[in-house]
Amino acid sequence: MRTVGNSTIPQITFSASAESLVMGACFNDEMSRFSGGGHVPKGVYYFKTHQEANQFDLDCLAKKMAKMAVKRACS
Repeated sequence: MRTVGNSTIPQITFSASAESLVMGACFNDEMSRFSGGGHVPKGVYYFKTHQEANQFDLDCLAKKMAKMAVKRACS
């Protein structure tokens, strides 16, 4: 098995550290690069379980990332 990168996940504590704030800001910046601000199409969705909702969210994110990759490859 091959390991790529060496990211460490900070522990959840009562007071946040500057490192956690920077990581959160970077994550928000990356997520805001999606056109339209989000990756789930507009609409009202009903799910029986949280697992089903999470899977839907992941599927929408994967589709959005694939569209972005195709767009970058064609440019």
